[in-house]
Amino acid sequence: MRTREFLSKLEHDRIVHAIRETESKTSGEIRVYVQRGKLNADPLIVAQRKFQRLHMHKTRNRNAVLIFVAPRAHKFAVVGDKAIHEKCGEEFWQHVVDGMRTHFQNEKFSHAIIEAIEEIGKVLAAHFPKRSTSVNELPDDVVQG
Repeated sequence: MRTREFLSKLEHDRIVHAIRETESKTSGEIRVYVQRGKLNADPLIVAQRKFQRLHMHKTRNRNAVLIFVAPRAHKFAVVGDKAIHEKCGEEFWQHVVDGMRTHFQNEKFSHAIIEAIEEIGKVLAAHFPKRSTSVNELPDDVVQG
């Protein structure tokens, strides 16, 4: 699927609302990145690089999560920073990815992303609840690149 077509099907407002709603309960940060063009590498490796380039590893609590989607390649990945990964482990990320895959296969793109945000948000809120000193460290918009 062409990236433009994918982006036109995304409900950007609902996704941003889900991120904001989730982040209202945690000090964690969630971002969604949509890769334009072809993807010739492992999506997890590319997502890890994007995570670094977006400075997501610089959050105070090291609890940021990136949902990376490459629609043209029909691939995606979810990357969590060190602190959140230590709390939930590889099994949790696989659970999130499996849920997203099912919705993507049924072309429910926004639903896949929003459900992933909500699942990730539950874990973030449990381990990194919102504090009076918590600030929104990263933008909530859907990033395209």
